[in-house]
Amino acid sequence: MKNYRIISLILSLVVICSSNSSIAAPEKAPERTQGEGPFSRLILRGVTVINGEGAPARGPMDIVIEQNRITQVVSVGYPGVPIVATRPEVLPGDKEMDLTGHYVIPGFVDMHGHIGNDKQINSAEYSLKLWLAHGITTVREPGSFNGVSFTMDHVNRSAKNTITAPRIVPYFGFGMGYPVAITSPKKAKTWVKKIARQGAKGIKFFGAHPSIMKAAIEEAKAQNLKTMMHHAQLDVVHMNVIDSARLGLDTMEHWYGLPEAMFDDQVIQNYSLDYNYNNEQHRFGEAGKLWLQAAEPGSQKWNQVRDELIELDFTINPTMTIYEASRDLMRERNADWHQEYTLPRLWDFFQPSRYSHGSYWFDWTTQEEINWKQNFSRWMTFLNDYKNHGGRVTTGSDSGYIYKLYGFGYIRELELLQEAGFHPLEVLKSATINGAEALGMADDIGSIRVGKLADLVVLEENPLHNFKTLYGTGHIKLDENNKPVTVGGVKYTIKDGIVFDAKKLLADVKRMVAQEKQDRQSQDRQ
Repeated sequence: MKNYRIISLILSLVVICSSNSSIAAPEKAPERTQGEGPFSRLILRGVTVINGEGAPARGPMDIVIEQNRITQVVSVGYPGVPIVATRPEVLPGDKEMDLTGHYVIPGFVDMHGHIGNDKQINSAEYSLKLWLAHGITTVREPGSFNGVSFTMDHVNRSAKNTITAPRIVPYFGFGMGYPVAITSPKKAKTWVKKIARQGAKGIKFFGAHPSIMKAAIEEAKAQNLKTMMHHAQLDVVHMNVIDSARLGLDTMEHWYGLPEAMFDDQVIQNYSLDYNYNNEQHRFGEAGKLWLQAAEPGSQKWNQVRDELIELDFTINPTMTIYEASRDLMRERNADWHQEYTLPRLWDFFQPSRYSHGSYWFDWTTQEEINWKQNFSRWMTFLNDYKNHGGRVTTGSDSGYIYKLYGFGYIRELELLQEAGFHPLEVLKSATINGAEALGMADDIGSIRVGKLADLVVLEENPLHNFKTLYGTGHIKLDENNKPVTVGGVKYTIKDGIVFDAKKLLADVKRMVAQEKQDRQSQDRQ
């Protein structure tokens, strides 16, 4: 048991401490000054609906929202001809929006969204607005590392819609706030009961003794809490994905622990003999070789692990986007959005550093990028195979690290799922209803159906045709005059029936970035 106490301490230090100086929560988000509604009745006219459940697009449709619930979704005609059908009538006091030619999809669910600490952002307003501006209406906050008070303040104010923010689903890091290390099943159960009282909706694990994990998961189920796990390399030999899924874990994050569950002729990853986990380039460099050490696609071991996880109703939340710089560093460093939307402090946080988690560019080589390209190929093969056999794959970003920006990183995850072999309708399903199901919230969010909350995204471009049109920076293409034009970006994000202008949210973020740059210039002149 002593070894597990040491591991727990190390995991806390490595994961939570992201620099050599102290970290703290950023400023809390200010009170909401934007967004119209909710309305007694809001009618969206003439839209093409993609419902999030895998059904093809359909339109024109009228959507009626009363307060924050969808009360009607009505087909009103056929595309390309005038509407002659009877439509929901406008009543006194109604808000009507003519959105002819627009697309409406469910609000996105980001299953791995850290708000960020003060080394990354100056105010929670920054990440919250970037999320909303990209159509993300629900965020699972994994770990709540800014502290219970900070997290729950934003959870509660978002629920009341007194701040401009997605819905926040708080998962507490295992052991967070407990005065001593959790070294027994009894202590684990006591801690779970405590966080349930504090408002947690779930637990994020990194590693623990199997008996402690078992007790914590059992108590979580008794308290109606969900569970997720980053199977950290320091403990994966004792507990890979199959081990934790058999204990009742709901969701795995990233991909660690999955290849290890499919080892055929080894027990431990084939680490270089000079490997040191606290050396970030060692950590990520060796990780890029891991998938090719696992069983081959279609092999008995591969199929056995896949089928058992599906039988256990296990959810995979891959967050491929957060590892993409490993296979193409220059692409991520030079992304279109950094100039106007990345805070200077966040850019500093991204730079190579032996102290910061995820800043592992000490000497990143062509061979390491090649290793990661091969790693991605095998990883994507498993995800597509898992989905094709009935497994649940969700969408998360883990932005705020490794050159990934809030909101923008989430849209990139959609592209990566398509690259993995998902049909665009399957991608949207992973980003909406699958996340809602994994959170146990599918009765309220995740698709466009009568009775559900009015969490919607309004777009001028067809997202199925090109997910790039979802980026806040838009998509460049040639118009009919052979001139390059920028199209796309979310037009409106509707959360709980409140209509937010996504372009105004992005303008706010631009101002925040410009202000921090100006402040730095003033300090440099002093």
